[in-house]
Amino acid sequence: MTPITLVEGRRIALSNLDKVLYPETGFTKGEVLHYYATVADALLAHVHDRPVSFLRYPDGPEGQLFFTKNPPPGTPDWVKTAPVPRSEDPSAEQVVIADMATLMWAANLVVEFHTPQWPAGSPAVADRLVVDLDPGPPATVVECCAAALWLRERLAADGLEAYAKTSGSKGLHLSVALEPTPSEQVSAYAKLIAQEAERELTGLVVHRMAKTLRPGKVFVDHSQNAAAKTTAAPYTLRARARPTASAPVSWAEVEACRDPADLVFLADDIAPRLERDGDLFAPLTDPGRAGRLPGERT
Repeated sequence: MTPITLVEGRRIALSNLDKVLYPETGFTKGEVLHYYATVADALLAHVHDRPVSFLRYPDGPEGQLFFTKNPPPGTPDWVKTAPVPRSEDPSAEQVVIADMATLMWAANLVVEFHTPQWPAGSPAVADRLVVDLDPGPPATVVECCAAALWLRERLAADGLEAYAKTSGSKGLHLSVALEPTPSEQVSAYAKLIAQEAERELTGLVVHRMAKTLRPGKVFVDHSQNAAAKTTAAPYTLRARARPTASAPVSWAEVEACRDPADLVFLADDIAPRLERDGDLFAPLTDPGRAGRLPGERT
């Protein structure tokens, strides 16, 4: 019999709790659900009022992976959704992870959580800028950290405060809180910064996606700011060999990184980090910390 749990008054059927999703470590689906329950406060703060896309991996990272924006079949009627018009479907809607019950329902589907840089109700009006630093082997997150430190200072020169998190895969994400700004303008600014990084950090950074350019360098992916793009949410687990999390990190940790293992955080690492450091991405949720792009200031 499928166990039923009650979360904030909502009945949720939980399935296959003993199923091993991460064979390398033996991490089970039940442990995935426990992880999300443990980090819920921090994660919910960052997906609040944002339409989510799901990368589903119900049989683990070695099984079938599929990306979905539409609410999955069988979505309960109490799950909040928001209209997200798309050219192919003007009436499209997406799930909004509004509370613990919705989080646990979604986690039971075995998903990565991905969000755009804009909130529900304001499609293509961003309140975040994101820069995705993706290393091309043999480069690693160590090289990403070098690029991140330069980008932090460059953004600060424009009055923008950046915060870093691991992608949960190979690289780093930098995020900046913004006053509401059209995604098109944020994209253009991010591209200019990426191009400048390539000029200043010759041999380390590229701003174009072409695979021939990327070996041994850090791709500064500015395209994540396009209105249609999404980025792995803070604290989401990733569909990788081990249950790695997209974990906010301090700038001291970025500065000290000398080995890729220095910035690998598994599910079991996150609760102790939250207890010790709090949510290092919390300033991004403070409207008073939001910056304004150059040229947008009055």
